[in-house]
Amino acid sequence: MKKLLLAGLVLIACTSAGETEQTPLPDVEYSYEFVTGGIDRPWGMTWLPNGDMLITERAGKLFIYRDELIEVSSETLPQDIYATGQGGFLDVEAHPEYENNGWIYFTYSYSEGDGANTALIRAKLVNDELSDIETLYKGEPYATGGRHFGSRVTFDKNGYVFFSIGDRGNRDELPQDLSKDGGKIYRLHDDGSIPVDNPFVNETGAKTAAYSYGHRNPQGMALNPTTGVIWTHEHGPRGGDEVNIIEPGKNYGWPVISYGINYNGTPFAEDTARDGMEQPVIYWDPSIAPSGMTFVTGDKYPHWEGHLLVGSLKFSYVELVKLAGDKAVGTEKLMEGIGRVRSLKQAPDGTIYVGVSGQGIFKVIATPTSEG
Repeated sequence: MKKLLLAGLVLIACTSAGETEQTPLPDVEYSYEFVTGGIDRPWGMTWLPNGDMLITERAGKLFIYRDELIEVSSETLPQDIYATGQGGFLDVEAHPEYENNGWIYFTYSYSEGDGANTALIRAKLVNDELSDIETLYKGEPYATGGRHFGSRVTFDKNGYVFFSIGDRGNRDELPQDLSKDGGKIYRLHDDGSIPVDNPFVNETGAKTAAYSYGHRNPQGMALNPTTGVIWTHEHGPRGGDEVNIIEPGKNYGWPVISYGINYNGTPFAEDTARDGMEQPVIYWDPSIAPSGMTFVTGDKYPHWEGHLLVGSLKFSYVELVKLAGDKAVGTEKLMEGIGRVRSLKQAPDGTIYVGVSGQGIFKVIATPTSEG
């Protein structure tokens, strides 16, 4: 059995968000090609203006892909990376004004005392080594164990940095408690300071960096290029994986409401909907174990433009979530059998890259098959 399919064809017959009978889409074959191995769990990807791709590995490594794979010296990385269970070196995102300031943002798990949680840092890359590391936020280590650290990091169009921290496996205490980290989406200025209009800045005892709450384990985050609003997805338990549109101060319900059940088949949530708690754009039952997500822009992938791609760890494919505005109107499985999709992102040149656990990085190719 081949470990890897280097050019698996993916034929798509879906329609673009804005397609009409008068604007037929071209006939296109989609395939995926192997880019590089040597990365066991490629958690996050970002690109620098010179074309370098930065890739984080959960085990606590950082790589540069520049025609070949270069490992950044571990001595220049944070020395308190807690690479245990689901924790480790997690997401990476270059500042939108990288050419002017050189900042790169990372999330990772760290341990302190008897607990562990997720931190946000920024650093610069000098001579292929990290330097000038600054800690911007450290979630309080209320929880032990190696589960549900999140974490993704994304900038919006106003220059705010958003990042996620999972509920740390402590669903009954952290997600609904605004005084504690965990189960939340956070928003900061790019220097780590708290925006004065964050939704909980005037609430006594609240974590003022928090932007939304009631989340389980968000491992996907992307900026909707049309609306400028951050979207996330998160793991449910047994069923109940969901995509959410993140709005300030909103409660996304975990664990009070959920479309999932306990792993042993017993119910736990009080309901699937409740006043004052947000409903997802879409949820999956059975769970697909989502990780990584990206909106597709530009015309490189005409059938996917304007829609959302979500990786599946559990079923080893990419899910196309077809959108009409903020509503999901259908789904389609792509790249079935590619492997456990850990990360998924569109590069500045419009190319879609997929990080697969145990294999490495792939890119998606669109080849016209006729004039269309």
